[in-house]
Amino acid sequence: MNAPVGLALRPAADRDASALLLAPSLERRRLQCYLAIMLVDIAAILAGFWIAGQLYLGEAGGAMGLRLAQYVLPLFLTVALYNSSYSIGMLQRPWLGILRAGLALTISSAMVVFLAFYAKSSGEYSRVVFTLGGLIALAVLVWARLQMRSFVTWRCGINVINELVIDDGGPTIDIPGALVVSAERYGLVAELDDPHALDRIGLVLRNIDRVIVSCPAGRRATWAMMLKGANIAGEVIDEAVAALGAQGARVAGGHGLLTVSTGPLGLRARAMKRMLDLGLAVTAVIALSPLLLLVALAIRLEDGGPALFVQRRMGRGNRFFQMYKFRSMSVAQSDRDGTVSTARGDQRVTRIGAFLRKTSIDELPQLFNVIAGDMSLVGPRPHALGSQAGDKLFWEVDLRYWQRHCLKPGMSGLAQVRGFRGATELESDLVNRLQSDLEYLEGWTILRDVKIILLTLRVLVHDRAF
Repeated sequence: MNAPVGLALRPAADRDASALLLAPSLERRRLQCYLAIMLVDIAAILAGFWIAGQLYLGEAGGAMGLRLAQYVLPLFLTVALYNSSYSIGMLQRPWLGILRAGLALTISSAMVVFLAFYAKSSGEYSRVVFTLGGLIALAVLVWARLQMRSFVTWRCGINVINELVIDDGGPTIDIPGALVVSAERYGLVAELDDPHALDRIGLVLRNIDRVIVSCPAGRRATWAMMLKGANIAGEVIDEAVAALGAQGARVAGGHGLLTVSTGPLGLRARAMKRMLDLGLAVTAVIALSPLLLLVALAIRLEDGGPALFVQRRMGRGNRFFQMYKFRSMSVAQSDRDGTVSTARGDQRVTRIGAFLRKTSIDELPQLFNVIAGDMSLVGPRPHALGSQAGDKLFWEVDLRYWQRHCLKPGMSGLAQVRGFRGATELESDLVNRLQSDLEYLEGWTILRDVKIILLTLRVLVHDRAF
């Protein structure tokens, strides 16, 4: 298999993180295409009704046509947004987008007629102008959308998405437009007990929209588990898929591809979650700034050490990030890897630190992680790499642990508001948290995030903080 064009293949040890970036993100470019096509649709509807009015009634008719278009447009945009007239599928299949936009125009026009009838205002406008305007608008919309195909290709390329094939010793597959990398040359190893291997794979998958792994049968389950937590639509080649006609699978390049993960939240869901995070986090930082400064000063005065404790943890897409907390342990005894859980009466915890942990104030600096985009207000809690339940590392207790990383880690989560927090002395302590985290991932809604934030206020002070 060939490497991506323009990317020199060097031994894995010689490449830094920036060299592992295979492609620029297409998400912003797709958003530009959505907005451009939306503006074209709006212009087509305005033009259609204006032309109809001009043809039938002259200059006065043109003004009437524009007023009618203004009634149709809000309803059209509402229906079009809900029926995916502006989506990746629409960019990939232009005629599908045209059909959906045409349906949205038909529905919105019918709604205007219905509302005008009940408001007894239909007599104020020409039925001919309205009907002719709708037909011309539809024709202009179809023509304009077809012209936008070249714009979409210019902005996003032929495939519209970044597709990556990882060759890990499986069958050769040829997918037009897809990037191809050798797992051996890039140092990509399917090892669920090695966070560094997961981080490296996460770096390669940055800006990738879909990944396909070609590997021997014995490694498929491991790759599948890794992809579930990688915040990406992932597939592994399985030759039995085509023969069995399995659901949740597809055939490409003559090979059967088994879908093993569905990728991140949709664009609208991520936008809502991000707006909630930014709005509340920025407000909280401003409101709590006097408290943050006082706590930082108190920590410094107690032993002269730094106020913040910075620890590397694993976040979305199995990638490392630096998480901030107020330092609650003495500088000399701070556990950077988190290999020893804090116990009741732990001698490493300072006097101020004990109070901070008891009241959850030590977690407040993570608001800056939320603002930076590394964390969310609500999500699975990020853990230190050396964290153990009993005498096992977290992922050794249950390999489903890696699935938690398909969303941003949170300051609080469903597990925390259910009381599953603090030290993990037993394996069951982790299993209870994991079950709650997986439940949260399966049923995300913005209202659920708000509910968890409100419930978190009730458990800020808890008896398992030591």
